[in-house]
Amino acid sequence: MLTAIAILGGVGLFLLGMTVMTDGLKALAGSSLRTVLGKAAATPLSGAFWGGIITLLVQSSSAVTMTTIGLVNAGLLTFPQGLGLVFGANVGTTGTGWLVALIGVRVSLSAYALPLIFVGALTKLLASGRIASAGSALAGFALVLYGLTTLQQGMGGLAESLHPSDLPAVIGMPGISWAAGWGGLFILIVVGLAMTAVMQSSTAAIAVTIAAFYAGAVSLEQGIALIIGQNIGTATSSAMAALGASVTAKRLALAYVLFKLIAALIAILAFPLTVALMTRFNSSVDGTTLLAAYHTAYNVVGVAVLLPATQWFTRVVERLLPSKETALECALDPSALSNPVIAVETARRVVADILGTTAASAASSGTPQGIAAAAATLEQVREFLSGMNDPPQTEAERHRMTSTLHALEHASRLIEILGDSEPAGTGPRASHDPRATALCKQAMRATQTISASITAESALTVQAEPIGWAASAEVAAALAEAEKASTALDAMQRDHRAATLAAVAPGELTATEAFTRIDAARRIDRIVHHAWRSASHLLGRAGPRAKATA
Repeated sequence: MLTAIAILGGVGLFLLGMTVMTDGLKALAGSSLRTVLGKAAATPLSGAFWGGIITLLVQSSSAVTMTTIGLVNAGLLTFPQGLGLVFGANVGTTGTGWLVALIGVRVSLSAYALPLIFVGALTKLLASGRIASAGSALAGFALVLYGLTTLQQGMGGLAESLHPSDLPAVIGMPGISWAAGWGGLFILIVVGLAMTAVMQSSTAAIAVTIAAFYAGAVSLEQGIALIIGQNIGTATSSAMAALGASVTAKRLALAYVLFKLIAALIAILAFPLTVALMTRFNSSVDGTTLLAAYHTAYNVVGVAVLLPATQWFTRVVERLLPSKETALECALDPSALSNPVIAVETARRVVADILGTTAASAASSGTPQGIAAAAATLEQVREFLSGMNDPPQTEAERHRMTSTLHALEHASRLIEILGDSEPAGTGPRASHDPRATALCKQAMRATQTISASITAESALTVQAEPIGWAASAEVAAALAEAEKASTALDAMQRDHRAATLAAVAPGELTATEAFTRIDAARRIDRIVHHAWRSASHLLGRAGPRAKATA
């Protein structure tokens, strides 16, 4: 009974420590996690490499996966690039197994862990910001060490009553027939899968396996079989998390499951050779180290097999899960809200898309189409930003969010003006002054150029802080052109008003016609002004407000 309590307590402390440490490391990384992932995923190969490194540092494959989903939804990464990061995260998450094998089961660390827990908890309570996050990470790490010590003690007691002969024998063990060996292998794979499904952590399950081997409760061959099952078991949590999620999240979860199954199939087919190889090395290398190495090699081989076939693998996943979501539903996925930088960039791109579509329609036909749909989309963006889980952490991030909100407001005003029921002759291009019509057309085309450049940005062009603020010479020229048109229309509108009213007295215009023309000129001026201001805020280049409506 005491042995079971010690094992369960050790696993519980280990899981709690991993959760606290991961939360602290994620908060410590902040928005830099997004920046690094965006830079790392230039190709699936580099994405896999850096995805593994980043997962090793933040100790959370789920954090990397969720950030990747947000980046793919926002259009900053392609799906193949996202796959590279997910593949790498599978390798990076094996780092904890090395901690268990090299330190956790060999040394009693409780004497060191308890003071670290105190220091970390005190820092978390008394400090703020990143220092508090560092304290949380330290306390979590110490809890992991203490949990490993408790688990080691429990496994020592278990070894007194449990022997490898009490478990199913697997192929490669002395005196075992092929039929019995293969049967025992599949039984232990199922047991390992069940362990991970119950604990919801392959890291904890593998820590139990390594500790059991070190205590003598399982053999090396049985430990390898359990690790195969535990690796498959990690896919259950991803599959459950994807229920009700976006198509992108479901596709990445499906890719994760398929990756685990393919890697498991390779491991099962190579099991006899693997056992023979590891048995040979066992005379010179400690068995716990071999198990940790096998855990890493298992995932590395899976990545090595699938990474060259990323494009083919992507097509398979997309055919198995065809998308029924619109581009808007995909972009405004709630998973993006977990990272404020990704959430703001997602909103920025949607606003840019609506602004560009509206400007293109106004420039070509003079009567923009789909105004009601555009207004509904901007309302969704407002609701999306209102659901952000955490506020921006840095001054640059806060400035980026403020600029995006300004752009959203000006775009909303533009849509509102265009959506008002228009009296005859007051549309965007309905003016009795051909200069005003030409300036409006010019501004709409410039706005369309700016919006198209924003929606076409990739992860490679969105690396600097603040995100997306860099603009090409063409985009800068388009912004200057829109500003020039707005300034000219503002000056023309004042002169036009005086001249139009003066034309009533000589009988050149009726009062109704004069006021209609003034309304049309004012309407064009406001349309161009809001389009220019929205575009300038989207680029983070909005200067002092030129008028009260800015």
